[in-house]
Amino acid sequence: MKKTALILFYILSINSVNSQLFTKEKVINNENFDKPSMSWGYFLGLNNYDFNFDYKQDLKDIQVERTSGFNVGLIGNFRINDYFDLRFEPGLIMSSRNLSFNPIDFGDTEFLTNIHFREVKSTYIHFPLLLKISTKRVNNFKPFITGGVSTAINLSSNEKNLEDNSSGQFRSKKNVFFYELGFGIDLYLEWFKFTPSIRGVFAISDELIRDDDPLSPWTENVSFMKTSGVLINFTFQ
Repeated sequence: MKKTALILFYILSINSVNSQLFTKEKVINNENFDKPSMSWGYFLGLNNYDFNFDYKQDLKDIQVERTSGFNVGLIGNFRINDYFDLRFEPGLIMSSRNLSFNPIDFGDTEFLTNIHFREVKSTYIHFPLLLKISTKRVNNFKPFITGGVSTAINLSSNEKNLEDNSSGQFRSKKNVFFYELGFGIDLYLEWFKFTPSIRGVFAISDELIRDDDPLSPWTENVSFMKTSGVLINFTFQ
């Protein structure tokens, strides 16, 4: 699904560039679209989230299986000038990651899935504040880069759950902080502006809640756990 979205992104971008640069007749769509100081829109997209671990000892890593998720949200855009915009993009991000732990850490001679495997589902209410830096508009397209900070509330964190991994409950912190970097292209169509974009999301705060047992084989060797991910969004304004 992620590869399909990436291919679609590049096809749309290349087709737009070709049509605008090499077509003799150039019709300017929505010529004054970016003039208002405030504009609104919404986005739909895909995500692929990972966990990055730092360890206390050099033992076998926790294996992370990533799956594709879904994004949806709103956009508020404040125009600073022709090249800079400040954007607020609150949204809902749903993702899932599967963790596999090393059986040797448990002293087991055979693999028991219910002990060594954890499915970590995450439902984030995501609040990014981004600075969008654009090039000069060329006919009906305008490339840009974007970056900023964000915070998220993980509704599936299990932070307040009294049970831990010894009872099958993997816990993470409810509030997470990120920085974000990305790029995209504004495509000015006849009736609206369509924007495919790709953005990396990188947590700067430790998300893991340790088990009550300080020698827990699930959490004892982890010094830091943080999310990283890729968002592929399709924006309509």
